[in-house]
Amino acid sequence: MDWRRLNGERIDLPLVEAVESTILRERAQGFHLKLCIGTDSQVRGDDVEFATVIVFLREGRGGFMFIRNEKLRQEMGIRERMILEVGRSVEVAYQLCDLLDRYNIPLEVHADINTDPHFKSNIALREAMGYIMGMGFAFKMKPDAFASSSCADKVV
Repeated sequence: MDWRRLNGERIDLPLVEAVESTILRERAQGFHLKLCIGTDSQVRGDDVEFATVIVFLREGRGGFMFIRNEKLRQEMGIRERMILEVGRSVEVAYQLCDLLDRYNIPLEVHADINTDPHFKSNIALREAMGYIMGMGFAFKMKPDAFASSSCADKVV
């Protein structure tokens, strides 16, 4: 999968190597990092477009992100789409968890699922929580899931 920065610059290294070099660079500059991973999607005609982001938070100093966009031509309901969003985030988190453990960097998986039962996305709340927790990751849901509901939402 192709990853890029917000300015459109492609990330040519494999993801784990790109994240590790970013960690080393940020640490050399004295920053303490936390990573948040989230995915959002939009239905556009017959396509479902996904954006997955890795948000690098610099403690007290803002942050930046890596972005991956994907498009599927598939009809799906809201529950399936929410679970696919979570699955994409968990897949990336799983790729990075050993690296982040090595550098003692906290990780959160953010799900664009509303905890308010009046919203459609709430239908997938239990499955998403079980999936993320079952994989051993810390998670956030709306309104605290900024990686998916704000960052990924802007680039999908």
